[in-house]
Amino acid sequence: MLVFKIVSVAEWRAAERDGLFRGAPVDRSDGFIHLSTAAQVRDTAARHFHRQADLLLVAYDSAGLGPALKWEPSRGGALFPHLYGTLDPRAALWVKPLPLGRVGEHVFPALDES
Repeated sequence: MLVFKIVSVAEWRAAERDGLFRGAPVDRSDGFIHLSTAAQVRDTAARHFHRQADLLLVAYDSAGLGPALKWEPSRGGALFPHLYGTLDPRAALWVKPLPLGRVGEHVFPALDES
């Protein structure tokens, strides 16, 4: 199963340079990296990144994240993937732009492994 991280271009470029993504400020504050499934990521973008430009969508294989990945209840009791660790940018399956549409919503790429 794929899981996704929405991240700013600047944060991701820094992670690529450092070889490690420790999380956005909200992740570090909460003690884990917030991830979403394909069914959750659009709502995550609308709720937490509305009208925010210069974002990327990063895909990971959940199986590759190991035991640091926990599925915990969040919004309405739905289970969300939370990573209690760091992300290796080189392990991402893909990184794609998450541009804004005409009314401030994000335009998503196909959420598959390609």
